[in-house]
Amino acid sequence: MSVDNVIIDGFVNNKVEFITTVPCKQLGGVIDAAEKHPDIYHIPSNKEDEGMGLCAGAFMGGKRSAIIMQNTAIGVTINTLVTLTQYYRMPLPMLISYRGELGEPVACQAEMAVHTKALLAQLNIPTYHFHKQSDADEFDKILKYTFMCNKPVAILTDASFWGGY
Repeated sequence: MSVDNVIIDGFVNNKVEFITTVPCKQLGGVIDAAEKHPDIYHIPSNKEDEGMGLCAGAFMGGKRSAIIMQNTAIGVTINTLVTLTQYYRMPLPMLISYRGELGEPVACQAEMAVHTKALLAQLNIPTYHFHKQSDADEFDKILKYTFMCNKPVAILTDASFWGGY
């Protein structure tokens, strides 16, 4: 089974019915799988903070949701994470492509990689880092954790997890 299907099956098995995504080349396969799955309502977002707002709306409507995004926009999501998601104790799995590490071909991506983990730690958001595809075996447990605790959780997926740049 492909890692994209492992992730989508994890979402479905944990009753995630709404997923919003912001385009990223590394996340393309999982975004396509979300779009095609009959049990997932997929809405693309223009920006990550907008996507978090959509997830909050789904949560308030009684649906479990998730966002799929790049780490380079963590900075613009801080206010939404703190004043909406965390304040109202909304569970939010965030599947995040971790751009900017060794081998990154786009120079501007590297700068945000330096700050991503520190920002998530400052916000007290539990963070997991997937380096190899077998790390996805933990995905189901991470989803159960976020819904049990009613808090956002970041799952960083680097280029090696997706098979390289």
